[in-house]
Amino acid sequence: MRDIWEAMRAATDYRVGIGRAGDSMTTDALLDLREAQARARDAVHLPLDVDALARQLAETGAAEPVVVRSRAASRAEYLRLPDRGRELATGIPRRPRPDADAQQMPRLGVVVADGLSTAAVSHHGAPMVRALTEELAGDFRIEPVVIAVQARVAIGDEIGAALGLDEVIVLIGERPGLSVSDSLGAYLTHHPKPGTRDSQRNCVSNIRPGGLGYAPAAATLGSLARGALVLGRSGVDLKDTGPAVGAPGRPALSDSGDPGR
Repeated sequence: MRDIWEAMRAATDYRVGIGRAGDSMTTDALLDLREAQARARDAVHLPLDVDALARQLAETGAAEPVVVRSRAASRAEYLRLPDRGRELATGIPRRPRPDADAQQMPRLGVVVADGLSTAAVSHHGAPMVRALTEELAGDFRIEPVVIAVQARVAIGDEIGAALGLDEVIVLIGERPGLSVSDSLGAYLTHHPKPGTRDSQRNCVSNIRPGGLGYAPAAATLGSLARGALVLGRSGVDLKDTGPAVGAPGRPALSDSGDPGR
């Protein structure tokens, strides 16, 4: 008998037309759901392998990253007390002043934060940094990556202010769901400083090979970062005016920018 839901299931990660056995789910669907629940829990609770991430970043050609921690001393504390994930436990090392030529370019920093999915950062953090570097290197002086542990988006404000950045992009693991547990989010802030409101940021979400690929995500963030420089601010006043994803001149939705994945 033909399964009328087959084509729809093939087009989405969501559970549609999964069938039933009497009043319950089928055994296969139930086992799949429990596996998804386990992946989501692992994504939240497994610690970020900082050394492995640093090695991945080195393979992209990035400079040695700086590693910082938030005021959350443990994963349990991070989950129970969100504000502690928004503040640095200690300061961030100062860097030598850039040379005269580099001072002419606006400075952009990238923070890779574990957030609520260490799986997302482990899978997509390094290739997304590479895509951003390729997209933005001609317009910005890109500072060495900062890896932030037990961190939330706002930790980028303190880091950006301490380093005197013109703009910061925080790549962070998004809250996992039962369909996707390794989705990466990116938040752009112009002139970051503590106390910045969420309305002063721009977000690009669902970055992963099965969602928004690395190259189109980097193209969107590049358009926003350049637009923020012109406008003098990021957030609700800044719109993505670039061509639609997949349009001529912009990478296709499925272009992960990483042929190996």
